[in-house]
Amino acid sequence: MAVTRAQQPVVTTPAPLPVRARLAHPVLLLTGIVLVALNMRACLAAISPMVGEIQRTFGLSATASGLITTVPVLFQGVGAPLTPRLTRRFGAERVVLGAVLVLGAGVLLRVLPSVFALYAGCMVIGVAIAVLNVSMPGLVKREFPDRAATMTGVYSTTMLVGATLAAGTSVPLEHALGGGWRASLGAWSLLALVAAVAWLPQVLRSRQEKAAVAAAAQPGKPIEGIWKSPLAWQISLFMGISSLLVYTLVAWMPTILADHGMDRGQAGLVFAFSNLVQVAGAFLVPLMAGRMTNQRALAVTMAALNGLGIALLLVAPVSGAWVSAAILGVAQGGSLGLGLAFIVLRTGTAAGAAQLGGMSQAIGYLVAAAGPVGAGALHQLTGGWDATLALMLVLVVVVGAAGFGAGRDRTL
Repeated sequence: MAVTRAQQPVVTTPAPLPVRARLAHPVLLLTGIVLVALNMRACLAAISPMVGEIQRTFGLSATASGLITTVPVLFQGVGAPLTPRLTRRFGAERVVLGAVLVLGAGVLLRVLPSVFALYAGCMVIGVAIAVLNVSMPGLVKREFPDRAATMTGVYSTTMLVGATLAAGTSVPLEHALGGGWRASLGAWSLLALVAAVAWLPQVLRSRQEKAAVAAAAQPGKPIEGIWKSPLAWQISLFMGISSLLVYTLVAWMPTILADHGMDRGQAGLVFAFSNLVQVAGAFLVPLMAGRMTNQRALAVTMAALNGLGIALLLVAPVSGAWVSAAILGVAQGGSLGLGLAFIVLRTGTAAGAAQLGGMSQAIGYLVAAAGPVGAGALHQLTGGWDATLALMLVLVVVVGAAGFGAGRDRTL
Protein backbone atom coordinates (compact mmCIF):
# COMPACT_ATOMS: atom_id res chain seq x y z
CA MET A 1 0.00 0.00 0.00
CA ALA A 2 1.36 3.42 -0.93
CA VAL A 3 2.20 5.79 1.83
CA THR A 4 0.77 9.21 1.27
CA ARG A 5 2.71 12.39 2.00
CA ALA A 6 0.45 13.08 4.97
CA GLN A 7 1.12 9.61 6.42
CA GLN A 8 4.88 9.85 6.24
CA PRO A 9 6.55 10.35 9.62
CA VAL A 10 7.89 13.81 10.14
CA VAL A 11 11.29 14.12 11.84
CA THR A 12 11.81 17.44 13.50
CA THR A 13 15.07 18.89 14.77
CA PRO A 14 14.85 21.22 17.72
CA ALA A 15 15.87 24.73 16.81
CA PRO A 16 19.08 25.86 18.44
CA LEU A 17 18.75 28.21 21.32
CA PRO A 18 19.44 31.78 20.20
CA VAL A 19 21.33 32.56 23.40
CA ARG A 20 23.48 29.47 23.02
CA ALA A 21 24.22 30.39 19.43
CA ARG A 22 25.41 33.80 20.50
CA LEU A 23 27.51 32.40 23.34
CA ALA A 24 29.08 29.86 20.98
CA HIS A 25 30.28 32.52 18.55
CA PRO A 26 33.88 31.72 17.50
CA VAL A 27 35.00 35.29 18.20
CA LEU A 28 33.93 34.97 21.85
CA LEU A 29 35.72 31.65 22.18
CA LEU A 30 38.90 32.91 20.53
CA THR A 31 38.85 36.08 22.66
CA GLY A 32 38.49 34.00 25.81
CA ILE A 33 41.36 31.70 24.83
CA VAL A 34 43.66 34.61 23.99
CA LEU A 35 42.94 36.50 27.23
CA VAL A 36 43.38 33.38 29.34
CA ALA A 37 46.65 32.60 27.55
CA LEU A 38 47.95 36.14 28.20
CA ASN A 39 47.73 35.37 31.93
CA MET A 40 49.59 32.06 31.76
CA ARG A 41 53.10 33.58 31.78
CA ALA A 42 52.58 37.28 32.50
CA CYS A 43 52.54 37.11 36.31
CA LEU A 44 55.70 34.96 36.26
CA ALA A 45 57.63 37.25 33.92
CA ALA A 46 56.47 40.41 35.72
CA ILE A 47 58.24 39.47 38.94
CA SER A 48 61.72 38.93 37.46
CA PRO A 49 62.61 42.65 37.22
CA MET A 50 61.34 43.11 40.80
CA VAL A 51 63.29 40.35 42.56
CA GLY A 52 66.02 42.75 43.73
CA GLU A 53 63.50 45.13 45.30
CA ILE A 54 61.61 42.27 46.94
CA GLN A 55 64.90 40.95 48.32
CA ARG A 56 65.69 44.34 49.89
CA THR A 57 62.15 44.74 51.26
CA PHE A 58 62.20 41.47 53.19
CA GLY A 59 65.98 41.11 53.69
CA LEU A 60 66.06 37.81 51.80
CA SER A 61 69.19 35.85 50.99
CA ALA A 62 70.13 35.14 47.37
CA THR A 63 68.87 31.56 47.71
CA ALA A 64 65.54 32.67 49.20
CA SER A 65 65.17 35.25 46.43
CA GLY A 66 65.76 32.55 43.80
CA LEU A 67 62.86 30.58 45.26
CA ILE A 68 60.49 33.41 44.27
CA THR A 69 60.82 32.30 40.64
CA THR A 70 61.44 28.60 41.34
CA VAL A 71 58.42 27.90 43.59
CA PRO A 72 55.75 28.64 40.91
CA VAL A 73 57.54 26.33 38.46
CA LEU A 74 57.75 23.57 41.08
CA PHE A 75 54.06 23.88 41.95
CA GLN A 76 53.11 23.72 38.29
CA GLY A 77 54.50 20.20 38.41
CA VAL A 78 52.57 19.49 41.60
CA GLY A 79 49.24 20.82 40.28
CA ALA A 80 49.28 19.34 36.78
CA PRO A 81 48.23 15.73 37.66
CA LEU A 82 45.11 16.99 39.49
CA THR A 83 43.61 18.74 36.48
CA PRO A 84 42.20 15.83 34.40
CA ARG A 85 40.18 14.69 37.43
CA LEU A 86 38.86 18.24 37.94
CA THR A 87 37.85 18.61 34.29
CA ARG A 88 36.02 15.27 34.31
CA ARG A 89 34.06 16.28 37.39
CA PHE A 90 33.31 19.95 36.74
CA GLY A 91 33.85 20.42 33.02
CA ALA A 92 36.75 22.17 31.32
CA GLU A 93 34.98 25.54 31.04
CA ARG A 94 34.32 25.87 34.76
CA VAL A 95 37.78 24.60 35.64
CA VAL A 96 39.40 27.25 33.43
CA LEU A 97 37.24 29.98 34.95
CA GLY A 98 38.09 28.85 38.47
CA ALA A 99 41.80 28.65 37.65
CA VAL A 100 41.88 32.19 36.23
CA LEU A 101 40.14 33.54 39.35
CA VAL A 102 42.53 31.61 41.62
CA LEU A 103 45.44 32.98 39.61
CA GLY A 104 44.23 36.53 40.21
CA ALA A 105 43.86 35.79 43.93
CA GLY A 106 47.40 34.39 44.02
CA VAL A 107 48.74 37.56 42.39
CA LEU A 108 47.11 39.65 45.13
CA LEU A 109 48.25 37.28 47.88
CA ARG A 110 51.84 37.57 46.64
CA VAL A 111 51.96 41.33 47.26
CA LEU A 112 50.69 41.31 50.85
CA PRO A 113 53.23 42.60 53.43
CA SER A 114 54.38 39.19 54.60
CA VAL A 115 57.11 36.76 53.53
CA PHE A 116 54.68 33.90 54.13
CA ALA A 117 52.12 35.54 51.81
CA LEU A 118 54.82 36.10 49.19
CA TYR A 119 55.68 32.41 48.94
CA ALA A 120 52.08 31.25 49.45
CA GLY A 121 51.05 33.47 46.53
CA CYS A 122 53.80 31.90 44.42
CA MET A 123 52.44 28.43 45.26
CA VAL A 124 48.86 29.41 44.38
CA ILE A 125 49.98 30.98 41.11
CA GLY A 126 51.92 27.83 40.19
CA VAL A 127 48.96 25.53 40.80
CA ALA A 128 46.57 27.82 38.89
CA ILE A 129 48.89 28.00 35.89
CA ALA A 130 49.28 24.22 35.98
CA VAL A 131 45.51 23.80 35.74
CA LEU A 132 45.39 26.17 32.76
CA ASN A 133 48.38 24.50 31.10
CA VAL A 134 46.67 21.13 31.23
CA SER A 135 43.12 22.30 30.46
CA MET A 136 43.87 24.32 27.34
CA PRO A 137 45.13 21.48 25.07
CA GLY A 138 41.97 19.49 25.82
CA LEU A 139 39.76 22.47 25.04
CA VAL A 140 41.61 23.15 21.81
CA LYS A 141 41.35 19.48 20.84
CA ARG A 142 37.60 19.51 21.47
CA GLU A 143 36.68 22.89 19.97
CA PHE A 144 39.08 22.86 17.00
CA PRO A 145 39.60 19.17 16.13
CA ASP A 146 40.68 19.97 12.56
CA ARG A 147 42.84 22.97 13.47
CA ALA A 148 44.26 21.87 16.81
CA ALA A 149 47.90 22.48 15.87
CA THR A 150 47.11 25.95 14.49
CA MET A 151 45.21 26.97 17.61
CA THR A 152 48.02 25.58 19.75
CA GLY A 153 50.31 27.98 17.93
CA VAL A 154 47.92 30.85 18.65
CA TYR A 155 47.72 30.32 22.39
CA SER A 156 51.39 29.36 22.88
CA THR A 157 52.35 32.56 21.04
CA THR A 158 49.94 34.56 23.18
CA MET A 159 51.53 33.15 26.34
CA LEU A 160 54.94 34.42 25.24
CA VAL A 161 53.52 37.78 24.18
CA GLY A 162 52.03 38.13 27.66
CA ALA A 163 55.39 37.27 29.24
CA THR A 164 57.25 39.75 27.04
CA LEU A 165 54.79 42.56 27.78
CA ALA A 166 54.87 41.84 31.51
CA ALA A 167 58.66 41.80 31.70
CA GLY A 168 58.87 45.03 29.73
CA THR A 169 56.18 46.97 31.58
CA SER A 170 56.76 46.00 35.22
CA VAL A 171 59.18 48.83 35.95
CA PRO A 172 57.16 51.47 34.01
CA LEU A 173 54.05 50.32 35.88
CA GLU A 174 55.89 50.74 39.17
CA HIS A 175 56.69 54.34 38.28
CA ALA A 176 53.23 55.08 36.85
CA LEU A 177 51.29 53.68 39.81
CA GLY A 178 53.62 55.07 42.46
CA GLY A 179 53.09 52.15 44.81
CA GLY A 180 56.40 50.35 44.45
CA TRP A 181 56.78 46.74 43.40
CA ARG A 182 53.55 45.72 45.16
CA ALA A 183 51.37 48.00 43.02
CA SER A 184 53.14 46.92 39.84
CA LEU A 185 52.77 43.19 40.52
CA GLY A 186 49.27 43.50 41.97
CA ALA A 187 48.03 45.25 38.83
CA TRP A 188 48.27 41.95 36.92
CA SER A 189 45.30 40.64 38.89
CA LEU A 190 43.17 42.97 36.72
CA LEU A 191 44.24 41.06 33.62
CA ALA A 192 43.04 37.84 35.29
CA LEU A 193 39.70 39.48 36.07
CA VAL A 194 39.29 40.62 32.46
CA ALA A 195 40.08 37.09 31.26
CA ALA A 196 37.51 35.62 33.68
CA VAL A 197 34.81 37.95 32.36
CA ALA A 198 35.73 37.11 28.78
CA TRP A 199 35.61 33.38 29.57
CA LEU A 200 32.24 33.50 31.35
CA PRO A 201 30.20 33.04 28.10
CA GLN A 202 31.87 29.65 27.61
CA VAL A 203 30.73 28.55 31.09
CA LEU A 204 27.17 29.70 30.37
CA ARG A 205 27.21 27.96 27.00
CA SER A 206 28.42 24.69 28.53
CA ARG A 207 25.52 24.76 31.01
CA GLN A 208 22.96 25.22 28.23
CA GLU A 209 24.53 22.44 26.16
CA LYS A 210 24.64 19.96 29.01
CA ALA A 211 21.05 18.79 28.85
CA ALA A 212 20.50 19.05 25.09
CA VAL A 213 23.73 17.61 23.76
CA ALA A 214 25.19 15.70 26.68
CA ALA A 215 26.47 12.87 24.53
CA ALA A 216 28.20 15.17 22.09
CA ALA A 217 29.76 17.18 24.88
CA GLN A 218 31.49 14.19 26.42
CA PRO A 219 35.24 14.64 26.11
CA GLY A 220 35.92 10.93 25.56
CA LYS A 221 37.44 8.19 27.66
CA PRO A 222 40.73 8.56 29.50
CA ILE A 223 43.81 6.76 28.20
CA GLU A 224 44.43 3.49 30.04
CA GLY A 225 47.96 2.83 31.26
CA ILE A 226 49.30 6.20 30.13
CA TRP A 227 52.10 6.16 32.72
CA LYS A 228 53.41 2.95 31.12
CA SER A 229 53.34 4.30 27.58
CA PRO A 230 56.79 4.91 26.00
CA LEU A 231 55.25 7.55 23.72
CA ALA A 232 53.79 9.46 26.68
CA TRP A 233 57.16 9.37 28.43
CA GLN A 234 58.95 10.59 25.30
CA ILE A 235 56.57 13.56 25.04
CA SER A 236 57.00 14.25 28.77
CA LEU A 237 60.79 14.15 28.55
CA PHE A 238 60.77 16.39 25.48
CA MET A 239 58.69 18.97 27.34
CA GLY A 240 60.59 18.56 30.60
CA ILE A 241 64.11 18.92 29.31
CA SER A 242 63.12 21.67 26.84
CA SER A 243 61.58 23.57 29.77
CA LEU A 244 64.68 22.97 31.90
CA LEU A 245 66.86 24.54 29.19
CA VAL A 246 64.48 27.50 28.94
CA TYR A 247 64.20 28.20 32.67
CA THR A 248 67.95 27.77 33.19
CA LEU A 249 68.71 30.43 30.57
CA VAL A 250 65.88 32.64 31.83
CA ALA A 251 67.54 32.60 35.24
CA TRP A 252 71.18 32.88 34.19
CA MET A 253 71.70 34.05 30.59
CA PRO A 254 72.16 37.77 31.44
CA THR A 255 74.53 36.79 34.25
CA ILE A 256 76.53 34.50 31.95
CA LEU A 257 76.97 37.34 29.47
CA ALA A 258 77.85 39.87 32.18
CA ASP A 259 80.37 37.52 33.79
CA HIS A 260 82.17 37.33 30.44
CA GLY A 261 82.52 41.10 30.28
CA MET A 262 79.36 42.32 28.59
CA ASP A 263 77.72 45.45 29.99
CA ARG A 264 74.73 44.44 32.14
CA GLY A 265 72.42 46.76 30.24
CA GLN A 266 73.42 45.22 26.94
CA ALA A 267 73.11 41.72 28.42
CA GLY A 268 69.52 42.58 29.36
CA LEU A 269 68.81 43.74 25.81
CA VAL A 270 70.22 40.52 24.37
CA PHE A 271 68.02 38.51 26.71
CA ALA A 272 64.93 40.57 25.84
CA PHE A 273 65.66 40.07 22.13
CA SER A 274 65.83 36.31 22.65
CA ASN A 275 62.44 36.37 24.39
CA LEU A 276 60.97 38.38 21.52
CA VAL A 277 62.20 35.89 18.93
CA GLN A 278 60.54 33.08 20.91
CA VAL A 279 57.18 34.46 19.79
CA ALA A 280 57.98 33.62 16.15
CA GLY A 281 59.07 30.09 17.03
CA ALA A 282 56.02 29.43 19.20
CA PHE A 283 53.69 30.49 16.39
CA LEU A 284 55.34 28.96 13.32
CA VAL A 285 56.48 25.58 14.64
CA PRO A 286 53.01 24.28 15.66
CA LEU A 287 51.68 25.40 12.26
CA MET A 288 54.40 23.35 10.57
CA ALA A 289 53.75 20.40 12.90
CA GLY A 290 50.07 20.33 11.97
CA ARG A 291 50.96 19.99 8.28
CA MET A 292 53.32 17.05 8.78
CA THR A 293 52.50 13.36 8.99
CA ASN A 294 55.19 13.01 11.65
CA GLN A 295 57.24 15.64 13.42
CA ARG A 296 60.53 13.79 13.95
CA ALA A 297 62.58 16.12 11.76
CA LEU A 298 61.02 19.17 13.40
CA ALA A 299 61.80 17.92 16.91
CA VAL A 300 65.40 17.10 16.03
CA THR A 301 65.77 20.53 14.38
CA MET A 302 64.60 22.28 17.55
CA ALA A 303 67.08 20.24 19.60
CA ALA A 304 69.88 21.04 17.15
CA LEU A 305 69.11 24.77 17.29
CA ASN A 306 69.15 24.63 21.09
CA GLY A 307 72.53 22.93 20.91
CA LEU A 308 73.91 25.47 18.45
CA GLY A 309 72.77 28.43 20.55
CA ILE A 310 74.21 26.96 23.76
CA ALA A 311 77.49 26.09 22.00
CA LEU A 312 77.81 29.70 20.86
CA LEU A 313 77.33 30.85 24.46
CA LEU A 314 80.10 28.46 25.45
CA VAL A 315 82.71 29.39 22.83
CA ALA A 316 81.82 33.03 22.02
CA PRO A 317 79.62 34.38 24.82
CA VAL A 318 80.11 38.06 23.96
CA SER A 319 80.93 38.24 20.24
CA GLY A 320 78.28 35.66 19.38
CA ALA A 321 75.65 36.82 21.90
CA TRP A 322 73.12 38.29 19.46
CA VAL A 323 73.32 35.34 17.07
CA SER A 324 73.04 32.93 19.99
CA ALA A 325 70.02 34.84 21.33
CA ALA A 326 68.24 34.63 17.96
CA ILE A 327 68.89 30.91 17.57
CA LEU A 328 67.87 30.14 21.13
CA GLY A 329 64.73 32.24 20.75
CA VAL A 330 63.55 30.20 17.77
CA ALA A 331 64.52 26.93 19.48
CA GLN A 332 62.91 27.71 22.83
CA GLY A 333 59.69 29.15 21.45
CA GLY A 334 59.48 26.39 18.87
CA SER A 335 60.07 23.67 21.47
CA LEU A 336 57.29 25.07 23.65
CA GLY A 337 54.86 25.16 20.72
CA LEU A 338 55.88 21.70 19.51
CA GLY A 339 55.56 20.17 22.98
CA LEU A 340 52.02 21.53 23.28
CA ALA A 341 51.25 20.39 19.73
CA PHE A 342 52.38 16.86 20.60
CA ILE A 343 49.67 16.76 23.28
CA VAL A 344 46.87 17.39 20.78
CA LEU A 345 48.40 15.50 17.84
CA ARG A 346 49.19 12.30 19.75
CA THR A 347 45.73 11.97 21.36
CA GLY A 348 42.33 11.24 19.88
CA THR A 349 40.03 12.89 22.41
CA ALA A 350 39.83 15.97 24.60
CA ALA A 351 40.00 13.77 27.71
CA GLY A 352 43.11 12.08 26.36
CA ALA A 353 44.72 15.45 25.63
CA ALA A 354 43.99 16.65 29.17
CA GLN A 355 45.36 13.43 30.63
CA LEU A 356 48.55 13.51 28.56
CA GLY A 357 48.89 17.22 29.37
CA GLY A 358 48.66 16.41 33.06
CA MET A 359 51.37 13.77 32.87
CA SER A 360 53.75 15.63 30.55
CA GLN A 361 53.51 18.91 32.39
CA ALA A 362 53.80 17.31 35.83
CA ILE A 363 57.04 15.67 34.77
CA GLY A 364 58.07 18.69 32.72
CA TYR A 365 57.83 21.33 35.41
CA LEU A 366 59.30 19.14 38.14
CA VAL A 367 62.30 18.57 35.87
CA ALA A 368 62.41 22.25 34.84
CA ALA A 369 62.42 23.46 38.45
CA ALA A 370 65.78 21.73 38.96
CA GLY A 371 67.42 23.68 36.12
CA PRO A 372 68.03 27.14 37.61
CA VAL A 373 68.95 25.76 41.05
CA GLY A 374 71.25 23.09 39.62
CA ALA A 375 72.94 25.54 37.28
CA GLY A 376 73.57 27.96 40.13
CA ALA A 377 74.99 25.20 42.32
CA LEU A 378 77.27 23.96 39.53
CA HIS A 379 78.49 27.50 38.90
CA GLN A 380 79.26 27.94 42.60
CA LEU A 381 81.12 24.62 42.64
CA THR A 382 83.23 25.23 39.52
CA GLY A 383 83.56 29.01 39.60
CA GLY A 384 82.43 29.40 35.99
CA TRP A 385 79.70 28.59 33.48
CA ASP A 386 81.49 26.15 31.17
CA ALA A 387 80.45 23.03 33.08
CA THR A 388 76.80 24.20 33.19
CA LEU A 389 76.70 24.89 29.45
CA ALA A 390 78.46 21.60 28.66
CA LEU A 391 75.88 19.70 30.71
CA MET A 392 73.12 21.52 28.86
CA LEU A 393 74.64 20.31 25.57
CA VAL A 394 74.40 16.74 26.85
CA LEU A 395 70.73 17.32 27.70
CA VAL A 396 70.16 18.63 24.17
CA VAL A 397 71.07 15.15 22.86
CA VAL A 398 68.54 13.59 25.26
CA VAL A 399 65.78 16.00 24.24
CA GLY A 400 66.52 15.31 20.56
CA ALA A 401 66.13 11.57 21.13
CA ALA A 402 62.90 12.08 23.08
CA GLY A 403 61.53 14.36 20.36
CA PHE A 404 62.42 11.83 17.66
CA GLY A 405 60.27 9.27 19.46
CA ALA A 406 57.48 11.73 20.28
CA GLY A 407 57.28 12.81 16.63
CA ARG A 408 56.14 9.39 15.39
CA ASP A 409 52.78 9.27 13.63
CA ARG A 410 51.01 7.45 16.46
CA THR A 411 48.07 8.14 18.76
CA LEU A 412 47.77 7.14 22.40
